[in-house]
Amino acid sequence: MSRLLPRAIREGGHEFTFLTRDLHHYLRSAPEGTAHPLLAARHVITADTNDTAALLPLVERLHAVLGFDGVLTSCDYYLPTVGRIAGHLGLPGPSPEAVENACRKDATRRVLADAGVPGPRFAVHEEWADIACAAREIGYPLVVKPIDLCAGMFVRRVDDEEQLAAAVSALADFPVNARGQRRAPVVLLEEMLDGPEVSVETVSHAGTVHVVGVTDKSIGGAPAFIETGHMFPAALTAADAEAAEQTALAALKALGLTDGVVAHTEIKLTTDGPRVVEVNPRPAGNRITELIRHVTGINLAAAFVDVALGRAPDLRRAETGLRSAAVGFLVPHTAGTLESLEGGPLRHAPDVLELQLAEPGKQVKAAGSNNEYLGHIMAGDPEGTGARDRVEALLAEVRSGLVIR
Repeated sequence: MSRLLPRAIREGGHEFTFLTRDLHHYLRSAPEGTAHPLLAARHVITADTNDTAALLPLVERLHAVLGFDGVLTSCDYYLPTVGRIAGHLGLPGPSPEAVENACRKDATRRVLADAGVPGPRFAVHEEWADIACAAREIGYPLVVKPIDLCAGMFVRRVDDEEQLAAAVSALADFPVNARGQRRAPVVLLEEMLDGPEVSVETVSHAGTVHVVGVTDKSIGGAPAFIETGHMFPAALTAADAEAAEQTALAALKALGLTDGVVAHTEIKLTTDGPRVVEVNPRPAGNRITELIRHVTGINLAAAFVDVALGRAPDLRRAETGLRSAAVGFLVPHTAGTLESLEGGPLRHAPDVLELQLAEPGKQVKAAGSNNEYLGHIMAGDPEGTGARDRVEALLAEVRSGLVIR
């Protein structure tokens, strides 16, 4: 989204100011041999974006000069900050409290439980004795989660108290996130849910939540939960799709995310009905927005810009020639140096929409989250829901040429 968002802003005829605490990160990053697109901002300003108390008066002074019409972010860790800024300046968007509750997994659980929205049994504790006791009450196997990280970091299945202790210890050894923000030292325990996982993609404007569609996902890397692929639309019965959508709508209503939000709500289709996994008050990652664009013509990055400006988003569907699109990720299972990764000829296959692979020489570690991919392949199907099978076949070809030493 950090690359799609600047393009959507530009294509919408707008300009933007980029506020960052680490300009050098973007100066070093050069996707496809060009400057990072966020550096195309009309103004690039360095400030401590982790100090909200100091940031609000700074942004207020900037607003007096530059006249902002909206505020948004491409980073999960700054969604609450954006909510606070929008509220402070009177700009469009949901309430800061709604965003903060959605971004803290423990708060989400409490709000949804109070509203009667179905989810797993859960407990939130900081001290080991309380954690161990709650785990016994919920019952193994269960899922251990941080309340304030993203990309599946440190989310683990545990089958007994020994594994629980190891998971809790690993999480305690990661007290600061990738943006230099100190984490809350509590642990979220959840009942292990059965069934496939999907996500419901929505756009909220003026009190109405529009469902764009349902995406399916495949998960691997046990005991971690690594997203290995997605397909849009999900190959579901009409009843299952409707149940997932209604559950997501209930969750968004309970949280107050019914205006100025593009959301990605993850749902488990269990044998006892749909259960909410988490609610993300931002567009889906892992190329899901591009899958949707290829199939429907709907640009969720552009919709994100529109609702941040308080404008009605363009959600009209267009004929694209595709009935489904899927993406698969190359997940490393061993550590070492990437020696070879072949897949160049696949780039010219007629159904391949995207192919991105790591270069030889890259230092690789065994994946424990969605942050360690070695690349991805995206393909489409003009006839039906065969895109996932095609992507799996293409990934098998790439894996046959993967060498890590």
